Amino acid sequence: MLSRQMRPLLSRVAARHHAQQTLPANLRGYAQAAAVQDTKPPVALFGLDGTYASALYTAAAKTSSLDSTSKSLAALAEVFRRDPKLAGILTAPTLSPGDKSQIVQELQRHMGGADKGDTVRNFLKTLSENNRLGILQGVCEKFATLMGAARGEMDLIVTSAARLDNKTLQRLESAVAKSEYSQGKKLKVVPKVNPDIMGGLVVEIGDRTIDLSVSSKIARMNKLLTDTL
Repeated sequence: MLSRQMRPLLSRVAARHHAQQTLPANLRGYAQAAAVQDTKPPVALFGLDGTYASALYTAAAKTSSLDSTSKSLAALAEVFRRDPKLAGILTAPTLSPGDKSQIVQELQRHMGGADKGDTVRNFLKTLSENNRLGILQGVCEKFATLMGAARGEMDLIVTSAARLDNKTLQRLESAVAKSEYSQGKKLKVVPKVNPDIMGGLVVEIGDRTIDLSVSSKIARMNKLLTDTL
């Protein structure tokens, strides 16, 4: 979690995010500098966070720092997992340049020494300068998707109302791996928590979604009741 020194800063800001789909000039430099065949992302991503994640991938590939960049972003993803309020804080329009600088420094601290060549540090600076720190969590997730695709892995996204233990996740991974859904690929489990589903699970793999959530069952029941009245 973020250090106590950050909390007074975080408590002063409110959540808000304005998304745009174009890359600023300084981020375009990431992709342009690495626009060679070997550094292209293995799959196409969409959305603003996907655009930034793809640009970061090409930059990291150009400098042979994909593994260290992946480790750094995984460390940041863990910060988001442990502090759910952080994502909303980073979208606050009231963040001053000084606030952003403090936040970036704090995020760097959580990366430890994983960021070889300062690829992620420079990327965080770019996000800060372009008021895009609010998409950082999405960038972390989509960069992980790119790395998984590059390794021949397939994301197995498991959403539950409360955090699942590792034993349960391993059982799910084993069951799906034996099914046709895995397409014979190595699975990478991506657990997510969404209290809105109320219970049960939502499992996503490839272009398939298996909705076993309580909220989905209630919605189907309500529809059935409505149709019969």
